[in-house]
Amino acid sequence: MTLGFHAPLPPAPTGVADYASALLDELRALGEVKVNSAGGDVCLYHLGNNPLHRDIYRRALARPGVVVLHDAVLHHFLLGWLDREAYLEEFAFNYGDWSRGLAAELWDERRRSAQDPRYFQYAMLRRVAESARAVVVHNPAAARIVAAHTPSARIVEIPHLFRPPAAVTEAQAARWRQRHGIPPGAFLFGVFGHLRETKRLLAVLRAFAGLRAAGANAALLVAGEFVSRDLERAALPLLAGPGILRLGYLAERQFWLAASAVDACINLRSPAAGETSGILIRMMGLAKPVLVTAGEETARLPEDACLRVPAGLAEEPALAEYMMWLCESRVAAREIGLRAAAHIATHHAPSLVARRYWELLCEYAG
Repeated sequence: MTLGFHAPLPPAPTGVADYASALLDELRALGEVKVNSAGGDVCLYHLGNNPLHRDIYRRALARPGVVVLHDAVLHHFLLGWLDREAYLEEFAFNYGDWSRGLAAELWDERRRSAQDPRYFQYAMLRRVAESARAVVVHNPAAARIVAAHTPSARIVEIPHLFRPPAAVTEAQAARWRQRHGIPPGAFLFGVFGHLRETKRLLAVLRAFAGLRAAGANAALLVAGEFVSRDLERAALPLLAGPGILRLGYLAERQFWLAASAVDACINLRSPAAGETSGILIRMMGLAKPVLVTAGEETARLPEDACLRVPAGLAEEPALAEYMMWLCESRVAAREIGLRAAAHIATHHAPSLVARRYWELLCEYAG
């Protein structure tokens, strides 16, 4: 079998590119792969809620194959691509002609789309899910969303893969902390990736400020570029607080250094888009305790291998309590990290994940 593989690849600044690169290496060990080419006996299309996927989306419709949904909500992707008339048509295709009034309202209020739950409730998946021969997802939330849009779709859940990095020694991590002014003995929390409203950064910053005010020996790394100018303006005063290290986008090697240097990762998502965070899987693979938003997206993670934060009104007090507990319970924090790494090694190994993909794709070859 020859596979047509369609995805953004490094140095594209997206987690999908990193994932696709790791999967591509494993698939090449199983057979011939043509990258972003019209050839192949069957095509694998990686789709996400990002303008980088426009051409791939078109190819997936023009020559149906197996689609991987890295985000199960494509609403924002289409909202940023289509003009008003095309958007209204696409919304009506997904939800019926009766929904045109709602579509017009959502179009007119699209500046609110980054955090308004309505834009996450309408995933706008039907067109690509109906045309695909199979749809690959990474978690039960995404599977449910696809099934709601296209009950006839074949949906296959395959775990998000983890490819271990080149080793970062304890000495290298310690030098990184020293170079960036992290006080000795401080418990360092990390927030990584594109900074948008759904990652709950303001709640994290307020919880951290309370942690510091209570006298905890803690520091916070916020690494990534802002996607939202409104969020950036709101966050800047809080980012200037004591104990906070602010870095921009981290290239691959710098990411792994920073990831190895933190003691825990905060990886919240609300409203969620049916995505499995690549950063979450990476940090768990590094044996770091991760604070995640409770929900279907994280349902496959063992209860004792992460810390689940409820969405909604309880989010901020629960987050603050967990952060203080981690600072005071470092042995327990390390144990949670070790359980996380064991789970990732068992279920998210690249060779295991690639074999699942290859077996599925072979069913449709030719």
